[in-house]
Amino acid sequence: MPGLAASDNSPPAAAPPPRRLSSPLPRRAPPSPSPSTSSRAKPRKPAPAEADESLDNPDLGPFLLKQARDAMVSGEGGGAARALEFAERAARALERRGEGSELELAMSLHVAAAIHCGLGRHADAIPVLERAVAVVTPPPPAEGDGEAADENHQQPQPEADQRGEEWSLAAFSGWMQLGDTHAMLGRMDESIACYGKGLEIQMAALGDRDPRVAETCRYLAEAHVQALQFDDAEKLCRKALEIHREHSAPASLEEASDRRLMALILDAKGDYDGALEHLVLASMTMVANGRDIEVATIDVSIGNTYLALARFDEAVFSYQKALTVLKSARGDDHPTVASVYVRLADLYHRTGRLRESKSYCENALRVYAKPAPGAAPDEIAGGLMEIAAIYEALGDLDEALKLLQRALKLLEDSPGQWSTVAGIEAQMGVLYYMIGRYADSRTSFESAVAKLRASGERKSAFFGVLLNQMGLACVQLFKIDEAAQLFEEARTVLEQECGATHPDTLGVYSNLAAIYDAMGRVEDAIEILEHVLKVREEKLGTANPDVEDEKKRLAELLKEAGRSRNRKQESLENLFGTNSQRAKKEAGRRWSNFGFRS
Repeated sequence: MPGLAASDNSPPAAAPPPRRLSSPLPRRAPPSPSPSTSSRAKPRKPAPAEADESLDNPDLGPFLLKQARDAMVSGEGGGAARALEFAERAARALERRGEGSELELAMSLHVAAAIHCGLGRHADAIPVLERAVAVVTPPPPAEGDGEAADENHQQPQPEADQRGEEWSLAAFSGWMQLGDTHAMLGRMDESIACYGKGLEIQMAALGDRDPRVAETCRYLAEAHVQALQFDDAEKLCRKALEIHREHSAPASLEEASDRRLMALILDAKGDYDGALEHLVLASMTMVANGRDIEVATIDVSIGNTYLALARFDEAVFSYQKALTVLKSARGDDHPTVASVYVRLADLYHRTGRLRESKSYCENALRVYAKPAPGAAPDEIAGGLMEIAAIYEALGDLDEALKLLQRALKLLEDSPGQWSTVAGIEAQMGVLYYMIGRYADSRTSFESAVAKLRASGERKSAFFGVLLNQMGLACVQLFKIDEAAQLFEEARTVLEQECGATHPDTLGVYSNLAAIYDAMGRVEDAIEILEHVLKVREEKLGTANPDVEDEKKRLAELLKEAGRSRNRKQESLENLFGTNSQRAKKEAGRRWSNFGFRS
């Protein structure tokens, strides 16, 4: 997490290590009754009263806060539990002191939240941190005091906290810690909102051109990248780059880091030439500073960009150059070496050299089977996912499924990886569907959808496509009502994210028309299909095969609607026949000719 008052070159602090969720701290056992007391006698009440009175000591809060910190550092005798008890008691004591103790109260709450996170109890840390930021965050300006926002800022610039920099530091740290905790729970929208609030406070205290502001801008840009919000990420990254170029020496390491992030953003937006320019400049900076491993890592990114530009020879050269350096520096069994093998496997698959592609996949799998000590599980899981995609393209679906199951096992219990796990489960759902295991496909899709709902990613195009795929699995299981609900939700999401004329949205329209027809809602199906046909004619022309297919489907529906509506009921197997089955059947008027689109 970027610091408000740290040195210019201080990196963001790492997120707290994940742990298993555990129960809240047990309360101290009440004193046992004396032998002369009946078992039915009420427990004595003076003890709690005496405990409450002890909190009135003005020196108790700071003392308990110091005890909490010492217990955290020592880690002896249940250090985390003792530290949490000290921190919570310190917070109660400081709260009773009232005015003048706000900073120490916020600090004790930060310590308690950090302990909760260290124990893996991130959800318990959220209300503690919300209380901490409420204590020290300055109130918003009165309505009408601020100037109108300009085109680069949606909200007016906040004023500096008049109580001093310590208050701003406490508020900034609290909001950033709260953002990190939301991120560990997969709540990216809430996380980004907290980071944004922290950035506002930091800019008000330090000015918007301070190098420490640049660090926070880059930190927030990385969060936007994780949330696939690339336009917002690009704005923040450009601001960080401008500040670092203003305050740092030419070709600084900070500028190189900004350029690597900018290249990632531009690559995601399809601006490969712009990404390549930033990567080359970053590589030159790393070469000048003697950072050979960083140069090799950038060479891999350059190879990826060349691959996207179909400049295959240059991509191979970049990959091989990086592979040589990484093998020499880190050894043959390091996951970064395996990641280069994966990139080469992907390149050779795209160029039709399937034997070389599979050979590099096998080399990478040997590394992932016995990786070097300290290898990150998410790095290995990412490599397995990429290899699975290659095996899927090669037609080896069973092997691809095994690799995805290995990747899922590595990440399924890791906090902060919900989106990645959802992606793995979605890919598994597709594979299950392709091999005809529709119940397993629906289960995988359902789990992925639940994770994305919980993490707040219900407004992405990926979520809409996932709902559509789950609907197709429900069709194969003859769960018609559930499929209709999923297609309707997918339509809403994709209309908002992609527009009504996007190919993915049109595919959902076609599926929804088919399901409405299966439910007897022929008029609704006709209305949807007429829109689909109109858009396809405008975009593809009237002679396109897809347009002809939609015309035949619409003609079939119109003919059905013009009859007496007492059509012969057909089985669900005919109603939801697959594309391959339809191709083999007669071209007569059967509902299997009205199919679904993935």
